[in-house]
Amino acid sequence: MKYDVLIVEDEDDIREMIAGILSDEGYNVEQVGTSDAALEIIKKRRPSLIVLDVWLKDSSMDGIELLTQLKKLYANIPIIIISGHGTVETAVSAIRKGAYDYIVKPFKSERLIVTVSRALESARLKQENAELREQSNTPETTLIGASSQITQLRQKIMRVAPTNSRVMITGPSGAGKELIARLIHNHSNRADGPFKAVNAGSMSPERVDEELFGVVGDGQGNGMRTGILEQAHYGTLYIDEVADMPQETQGKLLHLLIDQRFRRIGGHEDIQVDVRVVTSTSRDLDKEVEMGRFGKHLYHRLNVMPLEAPPLSTRRDDIPHLVEHFIRQLSTTSGLPARQIGDDAMAALQAHDWPGNVRQLRNNVERLLILATGDPDQPITLETLPPEVSVVRTADASRNDKVISMPLRAAREHFEREYLQAQIERFGGNISRTANFVGMERSALHRKLKSLGVSATNRVEK
Repeated sequence: MKYDVLIVEDEDDIREMIAGILSDEGYNVEQVGTSDAALEIIKKRRPSLIVLDVWLKDSSMDGIELLTQLKKLYANIPIIIISGHGTVETAVSAIRKGAYDYIVKPFKSERLIVTVSRALESARLKQENAELREQSNTPETTLIGASSQITQLRQKIMRVAPTNSRVMITGPSGAGKELIARLIHNHSNRADGPFKAVNAGSMSPERVDEELFGVVGDGQGNGMRTGILEQAHYGTLYIDEVADMPQETQGKLLHLLIDQRFRRIGGHEDIQVDVRVVTSTSRDLDKEVEMGRFGKHLYHRLNVMPLEAPPLSTRRDDIPHLVEHFIRQLSTTSGLPARQIGDDAMAALQAHDWPGNVRQLRNNVERLLILATGDPDQPITLETLPPEVSVVRTADASRNDKVISMPLRAAREHFEREYLQAQIERFGGNISRTANFVGMERSALHRKLKSLGVSATNRVEK
């Protein structure tokens, strides 16, 4: 990962020496000689780390005063204090005020390099811990399933992740679009950098700009807010439901994509960032562009590499894998007893349409484990499936009346038609697997489907 280091030192030769040492280590280095110049630089863009001298000649603040101000404004930036007149009292004061470490001049280059490396690693770990806390509701780190849709999606992710191309993920709500975005980040060259996510659909239009670009303060920390774009520097910015973004914000995002620059709200200077943008939507963006609600040029900039998160109803074969995964996960995280799911109950889960997709399935599995009764060592069967999580498609009153009014033969045909249609959907149109499950020869199943007038969407013979 790349890091930006700011050196604040009033002695030119020492400042140049430190800059040379850190530049040779691969850091992007900026250097200034006064506290005022340092504040101006930081306002334009926050550095990853600051090397700060205690005594700053011709400055409005000395190093300790500047340290206090910086920690008030930018608490997460690690600061290393250096001084040629070090005392124990000064070192203790600096550490108490938030400095990462204190180095006395003259110092060996190895000491500086090691201290800078440790400070950056400490800041990175704090950032990762914060991100892990944010992700606590979405702990999955891989795509679960063995269906052709998921297998092909994994392959595409592995191909596109190492590139710096922008990716647009489409698919219904709950299908795992954010998980796909995180996998792209985790397998990219930016994996050590931050992953920042924002949902454009969950924010009021007046707040979108503030969340993305930040707000300029009064110089004393009042009203100042760092935007997610700046926080995602050298990392990945994920914008969910990008179709809900206000058109004025769309124009600013397009400007960012063109030259990687933006302005904070109320600011007059451009801030340059290095960010990979990944977006997602559950809407038809071609239609949104046609209706004039989404910018055509922005759409083409974002949609460099399209990926689709398939709905769960098109990959029913993955449901047993997902259910087993969620049971193990919930048993570990929530202390719920792990239960086995009987074949009939699993068939009911596979036959359901799951309009809320993987998210809805997970919620139902959790509810199932909470409400399940009986011997924990015995599998949960269809008969013991709690009504709160029953997913078998039940007939409404009019359909019940219709069946009751039928002769036995017609009612049997009606049941067979419903049953076989559900099984075909369960196995994703795979005739061979359906025939094997229901206990029929494939040719006999073909004849039965034809006689009942049952059609298999996306029928697969093998």
